[in-house]
Amino acid sequence: MKHIFLLSSLFLLLTTSMHAQQHERRRGGGGGGRGRDRDKVEALKIGFLTDRLSLTPEEARSFWPVYNKYQDELEQLRRSRRDNILNDSASFETMTDQELEKLVDNELAFHQGELDILKKYHPQFKKILPIRKVAKLYRAEEDFKRHLLELIREKRREAKRAG
Repeated sequence: MKHIFLLSSLFLLLTTSMHAQQHERRRGGGGGGRGRDRDKVEALKIGFLTDRLSLTPEEARSFWPVYNKYQDELEQLRRSRRDNILNDSASFETMTDQELEKLVDNELAFHQGELDILKKYHPQFKKILPIRKVAKLYRAEEDFKRHLLELIREKRREAKRAG
């Protein structure tokens, strides 16, 4: 049993490391704090999901490559959204009705894009994992967001106390 756990942990570590390196190369990879923070969050998320889903080594081998592709597609969509938001950074008060309509339409298209990606990967997740674990995955992703926000809040509270 220890060998299986050790092997699955090693596999997870290698997969995570390769995925983080691929992300870093795609982002232009120059290091800096932001890339390291993103890698830390990604590692934290992988540990969080692994714990919540109780993946077997076989499930982990099949799940992580598909999940990483899913996350890559979501990240690409989010990057596009961030670019649009930066371009539309004017105040609502100074925007024309047409500009506001475009902004709202873009936001709806973004949410539809997220849904389309989820619909694309949901059947793949169901092929890899029992439906109970697929349901746990979706809940764990939401729980992780809350967990991450709480960690950020705690870090800010500590920084206020220290400074």
